[in-house]
Amino acid sequence: MGTEGLSERIARSLKTLRDARGLTQEQIARLAGVPRATWANLETGGGNPTLAVLHRVAQALQVPLDELIAQPRAACRFYPREKLAEKKRGNVTLRSLLPDPLPGMVLDRMELPPRSQLTGVPHMPGTREYLSCEVGTIVLAAAGERWTLHAGDVVVFRGDQRHSYSNPGGLVAVGYSVVLLVPVS
Repeated sequence: MGTEGLSERIARSLKTLRDARGLTQEQIARLAGVPRATWANLETGGGNPTLAVLHRVAQALQVPLDELIAQPRAACRFYPREKLAEKKRGNVTLRSLLPDPLPGMVLDRMELPPRSQLTGVPHMPGTREYLSCEVGTIVLAAAGERWTLHAGDVVVFRGDQRHSYSNPGGLVAVGYSVVLLVPVS
């Protein structure tokens, strides 16, 4: 990344981050330990801040330093359904609800046809899984127990053991699985 436009990127980032927090220049300058005039100068792109000033500014905004100088990101991105990863396991459809990888988390929508079953794959030791039933009935079998979930119900269980999901009903069941993976040391 060249220095061309760097002051403008910092200025845009500072204003956007300050506005998102609902703070005035005076309030955020006080939190950062810099004069308000310095903050105003930074937000107009006229400043040439030292690394120490940028560090204090980033701490006051509670963001990593690189976020202040990064290229601006789009405020929103639309992902049509066909761009989301979808796979079939037997007759059960699993669709990822996270278009971009989110470290340590897997979020899937499960569509279970009537009288179908899906055997889950045990994750690393210490993994937690949250299963929410949106439509129909889903039976979760894990650790030698069974839970029957109806619309709105949630069960939390260890995802590092054998488990399975089934739909005993005559209508399609839809559920959401959130897997919190254990960080690798």
